[in-house]
Amino acid sequence: MRPSLAVTLIALATGVAAQSRYSGPRTADGKPDLNGIWQSLNTANWDLLPHAAAAGPVLAMGAAGAEPPGLGVVEGDEIPYLPAAAARKKKNGEHWLTEDPEVKCFLPGVPRATYLPYPFQIVQTPGTVVITYQFASATRLIPMKARTEDSDSWMGDSYGRWDSDTLVVDVKGFTDGTWLSRAGDFHSDELHVVERYTPLSREVIQYEATIEDPKTFTRPWKISMPLYRHMEKNAQLLEFKCVEFVEELMYGPLRKQTSK
Repeated sequence: MRPSLAVTLIALATGVAAQSRYSGPRTADGKPDLNGIWQSLNTANWDLLPHAAAAGPVLAMGAAGAEPPGLGVVEGDEIPYLPAAAARKKKNGEHWLTEDPEVKCFLPGVPRATYLPYPFQIVQTPGTVVITYQFASATRLIPMKARTEDSDSWMGDSYGRWDSDTLVVDVKGFTDGTWLSRAGDFHSDELHVVERYTPLSREVIQYEATIEDPKTFTRPWKISMPLYRHMEKNAQLLEFKCVEFVEELMYGPLRKQTSK
């Protein structure tokens, strides 16, 4: 290749990269401003893979309780389960109404908290990012530093860093008590999630999560979806403390036994 042509191609590539760089509002430390209330608009909470509409588990609810169709959010449209894990996933899906931790108002875990059908809020400072979710008042505190330790929890231990204009969050230290969808997708306590939040505009963030769990999957796999900013004048997270809605479900049988 002639030197002049090579220089021209490099210049063109640099120009394209410069044009694609996010140029919206930034914080005092020069990072993209992700502060705000966000929400996914998809059906990944029902099923991460492409799926047709289906009747819900409570027939009396009719169309109101049906499963909506979805295009899927998994790259390659495949979740690479180990054989035994695939069998467990199928069983989970058949009994999700009684077994899914979401039904019991348990903390949703990561990445599921992102695509539950409820908003969440990002509060960003130079040293820490806080994400608060409307469902079950779940909260994540993300220090912007290298990982120092792990402690098992429902939401995992999160540590963040910036890769150019992308917020990268490394999450480990999970329990095995959360699911990834109502279709029965699950994980073990060796789950490792790497999230990437890349602003595309003031109103849209591209979200990606790479999921790795050698006890459950044959290889790492990835989901991706846009997140949309709530633009209402009075946008805010409202209280959704769902424990009170499941007390009878969780403790009703026990109360009946002890009252005899």
